Amino acid sequence: MSTPLLRVENLTGGYGPVPVLHEVSFDVPSGTIAAVVGANGAGKTTLLRALSGMLPAVQGSISVSGSPVLGVPTEKLVHHGVAHVPEGRGVIGELTVEENLRLGGLWRKDRADTKRAIAEMYEMFEPLARRRNSSGHQLSGGERQMLAIGRALVARPSLLLLDEPSLGLAPRIVDLIMTVLRDLRDRTGLTVVLVEQNVHSALPIADQAIVLALGRIVVATSAAELVMDSDFRTAYLGF
Repeated sequence: MSTPLLRVENLTGGYGPVPVLHEVSFDVPSGTIAAVVGANGAGKTTLLRALSGMLPAVQGSISVSGSPVLGVPTEKLVHHGVAHVPEGRGVIGELTVEENLRLGGLWRKDRADTKRAIAEMYEMFEPLARRRNSSGHQLSGGERQMLAIGRALVARPSLLLLDEPSLGLAPRIVDLIMTVLRDLRDRTGLTVVLVEQNVHSALPIADQAIVLALGRIVVATSAAELVMDSDFRTAYLGF
């Protein structure tokens, strides 16, 4: 059996002396989308912050492509192929769209491919192409989300950690973002861990569903099986 791109084993940690996550373990195979779902307060955002090194872990391990990354500083994880788009989008408002995208490739030595990657972002997110000289402050919420994702993708990650990309956005923008994620998985083999409150958007594009409740995994199954299990959906997801 091949090594999963992301392996999490017995991860325990959180914001203080009382852990939010409790012995969380799961694998994400390469070239798949794992949707992490659950009620508010389940620990979904905490999990992504722990995976990206923004929160300390009390115990457990995290590996990417077989390499241990637990304890690696957040800014160094990009060298392991990890990109994190946190909730709130994090666009630098004083910079233009073009300048924000360039930041995504700042550490890369292959300048020609960085330029190609930026051009690809304009193709995938057409609204950004029309606003390339606009500052981040001038963008709509949907445009800022596209820009945050695009900037992460310019780094050519193998693993994208994406936190609540649909939050507060119009349905057509959510559909565009989900379509881009699905197409990148299919075309480039990108692996995605997608935290989403909007399960109706996340589950249709996901291969795997990881359901959190009170910081523990209550089920990890195929997204299709979770959609079919009405009793479980009602109990943990409310629909």
